Amino acid sequence: MRATELGELSAFVAIADAGSFRRAAARLNLKPSTLSHTLRMLEDRLGVQLLLRSTRRLSLTEAGQALLTDVQPALERIDDAVERLNQYREVPAGSIRLSVPHTAALHVLLPRLREFSERYPDISLEISADNGFVDIIQDGFDAGIRLRESIPGDMVAVPVTPELQTMVVASPDHLARHPAPRTPHELHRHRCIGFRQIDSGNVYRWEFMRTALPTGEAGDTSPGSSAAQALGLMELNLDCALVLDDPELMLDAAARGLGLAYAMDAICRPWLEDGRLMQVLADWSPRYPGFCLYYPNRRITAPLRALVETLKVS
Repeated sequence: MRATELGELSAFVAIADAGSFRRAAARLNLKPSTLSHTLRMLEDRLGVQLLLRSTRRLSLTEAGQALLTDVQPALERIDDAVERLNQYREVPAGSIRLSVPHTAALHVLLPRLREFSERYPDISLEISADNGFVDIIQDGFDAGIRLRESIPGDMVAVPVTPELQTMVVASPDHLARHPAPRTPHELHRHRCIGFRQIDSGNVYRWEFMRTALPTGEAGDTSPGSSAAQALGLMELNLDCALVLDDPELMLDAAARGLGLAYAMDAICRPWLEDGRLMQVLADWSPRYPGFCLYYPNRRITAPLRALVETLKVS
C-alpha cells in the first residue's frame, strides 16, 4: 500500500469518527477543503461512494460502513505499533491535544509547562482554552482538564490540584463604602457580580457552607440540631447587578469597585496578595474536589503518560 492510500484511509476514518469535516480537519490539523478533496480521491480510486453528504450531517453508505469496520481496527493497530516504539527512546516523543478551561490553562497548566517542556522536548502540546463543555472524544482531543464534578464517569480522572475553595471577594474601596456582609443572606444588600456558565447558560448560584461556628455556638452537631443546620450547605440565587462569563473579568470588575465576586481561591490569590481584593465571609467558604486531567478509559500513550506524571498531585 502506498503512503498516499494510507493517508486517504486515515482521513476517511477520521471523518467517519468525528462526524464532520470540520472536526476531523481540526483533529488532523488540515483544512476542511483539503480533507474533502482527499475523500473524493479515495472514493474515485475505489469506485464507490463512502459518505452521504448533506448540509446538516454526514452519514456512511453501506460501502462506507463496511470499509470502516475493516480498516479502523487495522489503523489502530498501526498506531499502537508506532506508539510502542516509545519504549525504546530515552524520552517519549509525540503530540498531545488538550481541552482546558481558560482559568485552568492560566493557573494550573501554564505554570508547570516549562518543567514539562524541558524534560520532554520531543513532545508537542496543542491547548484549546474553552470554558464551554467539550466532548474530547468527539472533538479529537487526547485529554482535557476540568473540575472533577463535571467529568463524565467513564473517563479516567487524575487530580492535578488539591481541593479548591470558593470565596467572596471585594475591593477595599467597596468595603470602605459598604460594610462587609457577616452572613450570606446579607449579600442581598450588596451589588454582586455573577458568572454565567457557558454550558448551561445559567448564572452560577453562590454556594456557602459554614466552616466554623462562632464562639458559644458549638456543642451538639447531631443531624437536625441547630449547629448542624448552621454548618449545612446553602445556595443563593442572587440578583446580580453585573453578569460576566469569564472569572478573570469578574475579579477585575470587583477590583474596580463594581461589587462582590464569587470565585475559586486559586484565581483569587494573586489579587488578594497584592491588596486589590479582600475576602469576606471567610467562615462560609466551602471546599470541593479540584481540577483533574481526564482521558478516555483506554491505553494511554507515552506522551500523555508523561504529562500525567508531571501534573498529578497526591
